[in-house]
Amino acid sequence: MESMRPVHTGMPASELGREGWHKPWSGTNGGSCVEAKRLEDGSVAFRQSTDPEGPALVYTRHEVLTFLEGVKQGQADFLLG
Repeated sequence: MESMRPVHTGMPASELGREGWHKPWSGTNGGSCVEAKRLEDGSVAFRQSTDPEGPALVYTRHEVLTFLEGVKQGQADFLLG
């Protein structure tokens, strides 16, 4: 169950509950990957799998959708240098 406190970036990911976290992608990095959780209001939280109690990054549904569309169009290719 999600926290009754307002959800915000930087809050402990543990306050968003233990259930519902997924690893949408995983690499050969020894298990260290990003986990994502869709929240009740449609926003999405991200956390580091090796630090599940650490801070969560929380984005609105629109922000995530815009990012994913940009990635598909190659607009994030600069991140790979």
